[in-house]
Amino acid sequence: MDSPEKQARLEPREFELIVPGMGSDHCAGIINKTIGRLDGIDKIETNIAKHKVSVRSLASGPDGEALKHAVEGAGYDVASVREVGATTFRVTVPGMGSDHCAGIIKSTLARHDGVQTTSTNIANHTVNVVVGSDGPTENELKKLIEGAGYDVAAVALEGDASQEEDSAVEEAYLKLALRRFWIAAVPTTLIMVLMMFHMFWQPIPGYLAIIAVLGFPVVFLYGGAATHKASWRSLKNGTFNMDVLISMGSLPPYLIGLVGFVYPMTSFIEMAVTIMTFHMLGRYLEAKAKGKASEAIRKLLTLGAKTARVEREGEEVEIPVKELAPGDIMVVRPGDKVPTDGEVVDGESHLDESIATGESVPVYKSTGDTVIGATINKEGRLRVKATRVGGDTFLAQVVKLIDEAQGSRVPIQEFADRMTGRFVPLVLVIALGSLVVWLFAGDTLRPILEWGASFLPWVDPTAATPVLAILAAIAVLVIACPCALGLATPTALMVGSGIGAERGILIRSGEAIQTFKDVKVMVLDKTGTITRGEPKLTDVVPADGVSETELLELATAVENASEHPIAHAIVDGARDRGIKPGNVVDFRSTGARGVSGRVGESTVLIGNRLLLEEQGVNGLEALDKSLSDLEDQGRTAVIVARDGKAYGIVAVADTLKDESVAAIRAMHEQGLYVVMITGDNERAANAVAREVGIDEVRAGVLPEGKVDAIRELQEKYGNHVAMVGDGINDAPALKQANVGIAIGAGADVAIEAADVTLVRGELSGVVDAMVLSRATFKKIVENLLWASGYNAAAIPIAAAGLLHPMIGVVAMTVSSLSVIGNSMLLRRRYEKDHR
Repeated sequence: MDSPEKQARLEPREFELIVPGMGSDHCAGIINKTIGRLDGIDKIETNIAKHKVSVRSLASGPDGEALKHAVEGAGYDVASVREVGATTFRVTVPGMGSDHCAGIIKSTLARHDGVQTTSTNIANHTVNVVVGSDGPTENELKKLIEGAGYDVAAVALEGDASQEEDSAVEEAYLKLALRRFWIAAVPTTLIMVLMMFHMFWQPIPGYLAIIAVLGFPVVFLYGGAATHKASWRSLKNGTFNMDVLISMGSLPPYLIGLVGFVYPMTSFIEMAVTIMTFHMLGRYLEAKAKGKASEAIRKLLTLGAKTARVEREGEEVEIPVKELAPGDIMVVRPGDKVPTDGEVVDGESHLDESIATGESVPVYKSTGDTVIGATINKEGRLRVKATRVGGDTFLAQVVKLIDEAQGSRVPIQEFADRMTGRFVPLVLVIALGSLVVWLFAGDTLRPILEWGASFLPWVDPTAATPVLAILAAIAVLVIACPCALGLATPTALMVGSGIGAERGILIRSGEAIQTFKDVKVMVLDKTGTITRGEPKLTDVVPADGVSETELLELATAVENASEHPIAHAIVDGARDRGIKPGNVVDFRSTGARGVSGRVGESTVLIGNRLLLEEQGVNGLEALDKSLSDLEDQGRTAVIVARDGKAYGIVAVADTLKDESVAAIRAMHEQGLYVVMITGDNERAANAVAREVGIDEVRAGVLPEGKVDAIRELQEKYGNHVAMVGDGINDAPALKQANVGIAIGAGADVAIEAADVTLVRGELSGVVDAMVLSRATFKKIVENLLWASGYNAAAIPIAAAGLLHPMIGVVAMTVSSLSVIGNSMLLRRRYEKDHR
């Protein structure tokens, strides 16, 4: 029988790679294709927003190093690789005082199959070791290092890679991109100044040699070297990324320019350095713009509290939030952030929950209420029992949902994927074709240049045919922009999900965004969605000669002794009207029919009409019409009798949420047909439907029948049915619907089953979510049309010789930035559509 260690190695393994240069769907497609060629790959997912590639590898499949090697072979640098479920240990080694010592320890650990990566810090004498599921334990790590001759002071669990670490990788890549740009920009600026002086003022002796020396580091070192290295790996891998076009647009011009040392001809070195420098600038600006696009998500990561005050042995102790455990009692003072999700056990206050709900009005909280981590306590002192910590908290789940949305795919994206997959090879063919055609038919095409020269100052119809051929080919290479196509969808999703997060709308998938725009039928659960889900005192109808106060005093005195939800509703409603429960003796309950007791010298009986009729109560007929009217309105009504005489009626109902009427009216304005499905009886359901303006009611539907009801609606109206629900029994129906929408105040299982979650728990958020989805999809379509239209127009112009390569590389950068910029305008469109 296999050992547990061996058995673990037979299980599939999941890896996450951070690839900073994966900036568009085009890049993601290349990486996906490259990894897919490896044997033993079960699943690949790419998330452009996080520069993350998730891979599930079978037992016979590649490990993290093999995956890293494959991605690098496709032309992309890999910042980090980790195995999902992997553990990071922080080992303190006091005797590790030099690189030599660190090298020995690293090589020792590298011999163990389960060790994935090792990093050393000589300054603080620590070693960070990432181990896989089959890796060494704490004690085994200690023994390995001690076996190398070094004492180990401590081995501590560091935990899995965090969102903050991902952000750090992104920040490091941004700084690297900026540094590469400046290293290229300084020599290029000097070359441009010299070129202007040389061409328009005074010829410079040795000009070609000077610009060749200045241009060499731009084209061949640092930024240029990274681009060419990525191009070479990409070509060897049989894939084609954007770097291939840049390399072919910068290397040949530089090398051709050197021919000028032996044969008089036009210099192309200025063109080569300009192309490379604008490429570096474009990379930096794209990284920075995408960072702005996902700014809302990054804000979420910084909103949580760093420390928490907890009660330990009767004292308040401040500890890091990561050390909190469920059950800890936290003390939250005025102005403090709630450290983690919990339940108030003592105190009352108002909390600013705008981080979660987007609602700026503080919410009252007291004993028994739940609170969300990172919300702000406004005035009172609270004692809160921690219920969720770490990755289980609301904030962590929000970030996870948004990550899923940003990494998801929209069906329309398949069009862009097909285009980008064939784009670079097609551009290379067009560029080569332009070179050949201009070389052999240049004179025939010169009339085009003569026409263009009349309004384009860079067009020179008198240039030599080889020069024209080279210019056309290079212009085609640098004007082409697969990045713009690849950025169209993910940047819109980034901005859209960020806007949603700020407003308490969490959209889990890109598919839901596209499906939402075609929704025709909105299905609503009643209890907890349209109504509050808890009974409230709604009507007090006293008999002739009896006041409301007298009636409520009798009712509350008896009902206060009952545990029934209707009794609680009556007592709470009376308290709201300033009436406190009196004393009752000889309390009795007859089950579902009613209750009785003595209040002072009177015998009080409360129940349905049948019970009171059986007990011989007088004056019931005078209340029959009021009783019938209340029941027609969906109220649950009970009759109060005193000493054998009917005293009046008290009615309770599951009251409507404040925004339900306006929300359903707004749905109608969006062209939706609204259906209510409920397990309640038809009379109560119809009463609610009339009040809020529901188009169709399906009452008495059991939980298992909701799925069938959704299917029937889909058969009738097509796959355009959305459902809103909040309970555990709604989860299957939410999954069946084309778009499932969970009210955030509801059950976790419903939220997990839904495509959209409304954190605020208000029905009005449904329309907000629909408007946001439609606006996001419109932006995706606009981006795709712009990017594809740009390439369709620009490439023929370049092939015709009417576009100078220097102008082309600027236009290429502008194209990508315009797509990102258009996505960032989504906020304006959403606010306009939302008015």
